[in-house]
Amino acid sequence: MVVLGIDPGYAIVGWGLIEYKNNSYRPLRFGAITTDADTDFNQRLKIIYEDVSEIIRLFKPETLAIEKLYFQSNQKTAIMVAEARGVTLLAAQQANIPIFEYTPLQVKTAVTGYGKAKKPQVMEMTRRLLNLPEVPKPDDTADALAIAICHTQASGGELRQKLHKEGIV
Repeated sequence: MVVLGIDPGYAIVGWGLIEYKNNSYRPLRFGAITTDADTDFNQRLKIIYEDVSEIIRLFKPETLAIEKLYFQSNQKTAIMVAEARGVTLLAAQQANIPIFEYTPLQVKTAVTGYGKAKKPQVMEMTRRLLNLPEVPKPDDTADALAIAICHTQASGGELRQKLHKEGIV
């Protein structure tokens, strides 16, 4: 299974593409889409949409896993992140890629086994699970990889996935 994990944002969108096969992970590509604060917000959304669309076109993930938004104290920031998240979802929808959403608690639990794990713990476990020499930077990229790992855990084993595709489960 090839999963594209997305950590949504409008200044930085972390993304990570992993393959999960025979109960092991292989990082394929990862990085961040960045937009400049001086750029018009609508242009920033266009950049995010086009870059996510290009990642999907080039790497053809089977699924997209994205972090669910949670309430932030700054409503303006939350709305802007939601809009950036929306163009990401649109890119996946237009490519007919199934979309799965996970809360930060679900991601932490899947990666570390502990829902209240701190960010450095999640990042280190992500590094270990993917056999990377160091934690990817920026943090948003590591978060995206953790979200992709979460999806592989949440979707169950390979047999279950095959049965689901065949309509048995």
